[in-house]
Amino acid sequence: MTGIHLSLIIIVALIVIGLAFYAGRLLYLLHMQTKTRKRNDASRRHYLNESIYTISMATAQQQCSLSEASIRLCVLLDHLNDQQHYPDSYPALHELYSRIKHMPTHDAWKALPKAQRREMERERDAHEAELESQILKEVEQLMARHLPSSDTSSKQ
Repeated sequence: MTGIHLSLIIIVALIVIGLAFYAGRLLYLLHMQTKTRKRNDASRRHYLNESIYTISMATAQQQCSLSEASIRLCVLLDHLNDQQHYPDSYPALHELYSRIKHMPTHDAWKALPKAQRREMERERDAHEAELESQILKEVEQLMARHLPSSDTSSKQ
């Protein structure tokens, strides 16, 4: 073997070692990224479960209106990213949400004439009265399924 062949073998070996180190580093970074993502997902799911439980409890204790609860709960349930189809599980909440989601809020609500606000309030109150008993049953179910101290995995 000549000196050139030996030099080429050493260079190739160094390149292979360098590439192996680089691949190992990339695998380690991927592992850490996956671990962080799972931790963040678990934290997010815990926050969502805690929020669902808190709003459900406030609704059951009549500290939160049914309309506000339906808006907040439907949005939170949509963000759970699991395979559950919540409109089927909680039809009254989603029905109220679909009936009132067109109503303006915040500054847009304040900008409405008083007569129009009163009319919308009557409409909302009628929807709430119609669905109240069903919604109260559904928030009890939500409280049982989304305990804040529970594991971050779904209890569905």
